[in-house]
Amino acid sequence: MSEKGKGKVEVFDSEEDLSVSLAKYTADLADKFSKEKGSFTVVLSGGSLIKSLRKVVEPPYVDAVDWSTWHVFWVDERVVPKDHDDSNYKLAFDGFLSKVPILPGKVYAINDALPAEGAADDYETCLKHLVKSNVISVSAATGFPKFDLMLLGMGPDGHVASLFPGHENEKWVTFIKDSPKPPPERITFTFPVINSSADVALVVCGAGKASPVHPALGNDQNSDPLPVGLVFGQGYSFQAVSCML
Repeated sequence: MSEKGKGKVEVFDSEEDLSVSLAKYTADLADKFSKEKGSFTVVLSGGSLIKSLRKVVEPPYVDAVDWSTWHVFWVDERVVPKDHDDSNYKLAFDGFLSKVPILPGKVYAINDALPAEGAADDYETCLKHLVKSNVISVSAATGFPKFDLMLLGMGPDGHVASLFPGHENEKWVTFIKDSPKPPPERITFTFPVINSSADVALVVCGAGKASPVHPALGNDQNSDPLPVGLVFGQGYSFQAVSCML
């Protein structure tokens, strides 16, 4: 971990312990950024991340957090209707957004009426508008948007967001039409955007994901490169939270 300056690693005995820690981590950062600049930009992913985030919508955080400052984005999204079971928006709405008073106008879902390429371009245009209006900061180090907190999960194959092996790209938002796991069409932030974030939390839960974690920590020199190994902060903090059950 220290080779790439990726900050600290926390390993928990249970998913419950992970969720308690993640809630405090997220709430503390929300409070910090809200006090510093009056807003908090957080990027969500799908999978088990929303379940792991559940404690932040329970006491004491649900009443203590200033939800009016939150702006919510997705690091990746499946190109399906928002009420589809595969939708990351639906997952987040059911498990998180419906339980807190974040203003709907500060929740930035993709335009699900567009095909993958159009949805990616539309989302990037949205981000650029929010950069111009100073809702999203810009990284002085990279020139890419600098979100306050990027909450990432990881697949068993080592993919993060919808950046599967061989699908890397350096736009702000890109798209794929041949995801190795369904549904095939997705849009996703790229690594320069992910790595320009002020704080990154990689939340990994389950013994089945233990092996791909090692490239993320920089301590596996023998395996083929995995997308998770390309996640690192550009001079900012990085936190990997692992729960190996």
